[in-house]
Amino acid sequence: MDMVNSSAVPFSIALVFIAAVITKVAWAKITAVPASSFNNTQPHPPEVITSITSAVRLLHTLVTKGFTSMLQEQYTKLGSVFTISFLGMKTTFLAGPEVSAHFYQGLESEISHGNILEFTVPMFGKDVAFGVDIATRTEQHRFYLDALKPAKLRCHVAPMLHEVEKYFAKWGQHGTVDLKQELEQLLMLISARCLLGKEVREKMFDEVFSAFHELTENSLQLTSLLFPYAPTPTTRRRDRASARLSSIFAEIVRSRKSSNRVEEDVLQNLVDSKYKDGRHTTEAEVTGLIIAILFAGKHTSTTSSTWTGARLLSHTECLEAALEEQQQIVKKHGDNIDYDTLLEMSFLHCCIKEALRMHPTAPIFLRKVRKNFTVRTREGYEYEIPSGHTIASPLVINHNIPYIYKDPDVYDPHRFGHGREEDRVGGKFTYNAFSGGRHACPGEAYAYMQVKVIWSHLLRNFELKLVSSFPETNWLKLSPEPRGKVEVSYKRRMLPRSMLEN
Repeated sequence: MDMVNSSAVPFSIALVFIAAVITKVAWAKITAVPASSFNNTQPHPPEVITSITSAVRLLHTLVTKGFTSMLQEQYTKLGSVFTISFLGMKTTFLAGPEVSAHFYQGLESEISHGNILEFTVPMFGKDVAFGVDIATRTEQHRFYLDALKPAKLRCHVAPMLHEVEKYFAKWGQHGTVDLKQELEQLLMLISARCLLGKEVREKMFDEVFSAFHELTENSLQLTSLLFPYAPTPTTRRRDRASARLSSIFAEIVRSRKSSNRVEEDVLQNLVDSKYKDGRHTTEAEVTGLIIAILFAGKHTSTTSSTWTGARLLSHTECLEAALEEQQQIVKKHGDNIDYDTLLEMSFLHCCIKEALRMHPTAPIFLRKVRKNFTVRTREGYEYEIPSGHTIASPLVINHNIPYIYKDPDVYDPHRFGHGREEDRVGGKFTYNAFSGGRHACPGEAYAYMQVKVIWSHLLRNFELKLVSSFPETNWLKLSPEPRGKVEVSYKRRMLPRSMLEN
């Protein structure tokens, strides 16, 4: 379920690869030749073996130059398929759409998450996600798909708008704010209302998010990630927070059932979900599923909306085009924003999509190979990927390949517009900000809708300017986010209709 994987992967990287992948590699001379010259045998990918000493040096490279630069160096030297070996652990990188199909579409019997995300089991509980067998997990994934399908999303627009309008009504006529902090607070309010429901939003907001913060902070400590079941102070704090959240949501579920009260939120959809055999979800399953979706969406939505703003406010032409689109929307629909209106905001959609191309919430996806398979590169080389390897799909390379994305270092939302559509140049796995294939994130439409609601309101109601310099990326965060504050000055606009009449 890449809804969880998309936000958890950076920590898997930190644990599994920070010394092996993000290190200065002791390069050996590696020569790859076309598969046809191997006498009907398929070679393994070019391999580089690192030492512990070199790992320390490359960690410094990560901190000083960034994750993308480090991987790009390897890709340039070794090509689209290469293996890094560290202390007997082999990680094979599959860069580019030509070699990505099996990664995203392979059967669970052939390619899986393995134990990469085992640390999430104490977070979400043993009744959901990676605590259950694949058949049960697949059905639970279906519950998410149903809860977040377009027909269900329509009812979330009005509550989102209400939260957005109420939040920004607190801003003065002008001022300066930390955009990252503001959006994080706003998105917690939206999540409380649309995902968790009225009970949490109106009565238990502080209590729930305090427990959730304690859960995530202690779950993502190094000791908890490496030894999730060790009896340490960190894991005990994690388990107390998990128990508190379970108690809160179990009480909400029981209250709704006893009073026959039905709400329009994701929690209700999970309560009403049924397995194929007719069995309803249990309180423990509902609790685990709702914590998982909150964990997957909270950090990623904050970083996505912040990067979108930072990029827009740094590119005047794009900002003006986005504002022009909002003006046209207001001329056509007035101030009435609904689900269909959001779908018409195609340029704003491209602005968000381009921000995610340049700043993916998960820089890399990981799988474990259970059965050997073969990949064929764009240049015609074929390699066999052996069982037991960890394989990686590095979005920080895939989304910056020059023969697919023209001037990849340039923020250009038009690249996704009609006539260019660069996200389709290499086929269905050219653009994977929300993963793809069997593990595509069911929350993609919800995420876009959420960011659109926020930024359409900001564009229509405020003149905004990025005061601080464009932020660097903090690669050591769960979802790589802007480093430090993102200071933005604002000044209220006139009401949209008045603005258009002048």
